[in-house]
Amino acid sequence: MLVDLEKIRRFFAADRFAASNGIVIDQVSEDEVVCSFRITPDHLNAGGNVQGGAIFTLADLAFAVHCNLRLALGEEVGLTVGQSCAISFFKPPRGNRLLARSHCLSHGRHVSVYRISVLDEEGRLIAEMQGNGFTTPRPVQA
Repeated sequence: MLVDLEKIRRFFAADRFAASNGIVIDQVSEDEVVCSFRITPDHLNAGGNVQGGAIFTLADLAFAVHCNLRLALGEEVGLTVGQSCAISFFKPPRGNRLLARSHCLSHGRHVSVYRISVLDEEGRLIAEMQGNGFTTPRPVQA
C-alpha cells in the first residue's frame, strides 16, 4: 500500500480535539503509525505531570489513523471505530515531547486489534494501550 502522508493529515485534520491538543501525525506506513505532541503547561495535571487524558488522546489518534488508513487514502471501506480500549500508565514522562507508535496485532473483516506504545523523549515506555476496532459496513451508494 502506497501511503500519502499529506492526504492522511488532511483527512485527520477534522479531528479537532487531537489538533487542539497539539497532536501531529509524524509517520505513516502500513506497519506503523507515529504521532506526537510537544508537552505544554496545558497538558499538565494538578501534580505537574502530563495528564492521563492527554496521553490517552495521543494513543487514541495513533490508533484511529492506523485502523483507518485505507479509508483516509480514499478506498471504499467502512469507518473503523474504537470498540474498546485499555491503557496502562507506567511512569511520568521526561523531556518535552511524547510520541505514540501503533502496531497492528490482528486485522479481520470487522474486528482489529492494535498495540500503541507511548514513549518520552528518552525512549522510555510511559504507557501502553490496546485498542480494539470495529469496522462499520461501507456506506450504501445511491
